[in-house]
Amino acid sequence: MTSGGALSARRLALYALPALPLALPTIPVAVLLPAHYAETLGLGLGGVALALTAARALDLLTDPLVGALSDRSGRRKPWIALGGLLAGLGLLALFNPPDQAGAAHLFGWSLLLYVGWSMVQIPYQAWGAELATGYDARARISGARESVGVLGLILAGAVPAGAAALGFSAAQGLSLLAMVTVALGALALSGLLWGVAEVRRPADDGQTRAFPSLRPILSNRPFLRLLAAWMVNGLATGVPATLFPFFVGSVLMAGDVAKGVFLLVYFLSAVAAVPLWLRLAARVEKHRAWCLAMLTACAAFAPVPWLGAGDLLAFGLVCVVTGAALGADLALPPAMQADVVDYARWRERGPPRAGLLFALWTMASKLALALSVALALPLVAAFGFDPRVATPSATALLAVGVIYAGVPTVAKLIAVALVWGHPLSRHRHAAIRNRLDRRATAQGLDPAC
Repeated sequence: MTSGGALSARRLALYALPALPLALPTIPVAVLLPAHYAETLGLGLGGVALALTAARALDLLTDPLVGALSDRSGRRKPWIALGGLLAGLGLLALFNPPDQAGAAHLFGWSLLLYVGWSMVQIPYQAWGAELATGYDARARISGARESVGVLGLILAGAVPAGAAALGFSAAQGLSLLAMVTVALGALALSGLLWGVAEVRRPADDGQTRAFPSLRPILSNRPFLRLLAAWMVNGLATGVPATLFPFFVGSVLMAGDVAKGVFLLVYFLSAVAAVPLWLRLAARVEKHRAWCLAMLTACAAFAPVPWLGAGDLLAFGLVCVVTGAALGADLALPPAMQADVVDYARWRERGPPRAGLLFALWTMASKLALALSVALALPLVAAFGFDPRVATPSATALLAVGVIYAGVPTVAKLIAVALVWGHPLSRHRHAAIRNRLDRRATAQGLDPAC
């Protein structure tokens, strides 16, 4: 760990690289896998939905347990190593199913994948908060990690598309994606585990409960406000993501090629904008820079309800601006969460609980994604939109545009209201870090402990 300054370029790269294989299968698992089991393997939508919903529900319950136990063990690396192994096995089994694979196969291996994913992701994010204690250094770490993750999302579309261009079937494309993910994951996680020193924190002495009390967390107002803003902003991201295929296909009357181009523009804009948001955050505080990014996205959404068939250039500009705003969403909130971890340690005077706090962060992301689907699809259906209808009514098309842009605008404005007065400014965080460092020195511990 570095006390305040930035990590070396080599250590930062080794830390950030695992984000690519972690992100690589996310969209295929969420979008391509259900269709493959429902149609190709004949499970039907009902069987697939039941199996995946049950696995996701159990996975959600394991998140705080993984976070708390990784905190209690005093280590991050063993959790990441074991989680990577489990997730790799689950992914290979899911994307290479036997001919007679049923709902039990889908449920069991999905659960293993989700739990393994959590065992990697939660300690990985908590470790990032421990690698540096400086206000700006943490933003640089989270920005690098999330930018590499976006590159993984882009590659997720390129691998199946490349397999299809070479004449492979959709099932073979999924199998190839799983093998590429596991290979890249093995290399990236090996570099992380052997090339980046872990912050050695004292393990729990066994006198505390297996699962810590949530009372200090529930009374931690900066954490709760930041968590609420993160979840509301996740809703603002999830709703347009859910409606994107319908808006582009039915409102703009564009095909699959245009959808791919828009997504590529959106994600590349996010990666390109991360350094700009980091520079702005160094000038005006991280929470204010994030608020400005969310307000920028709101302005970009404003003309969307008036777009119609053929307005591809205008929507492309919307993708550029909202994608650039996404860059701030990726880099700044996790760095703010790391600062809140310091605040919690100073306030509670107890053992560090970065793992538990980031587990709740991950749970909020998953809930926001689930709520996005539960909100967006019934809303557009209530106004008469049906993607199976060749020519939807004007009212239905208008509803898609208004909901696509209106819900995220309202949600982001709520998030701005929650975050604008965030109390952990650069000055106050420096004071908290100074007190934590003095306390750790007096106890003969690493300052991160």
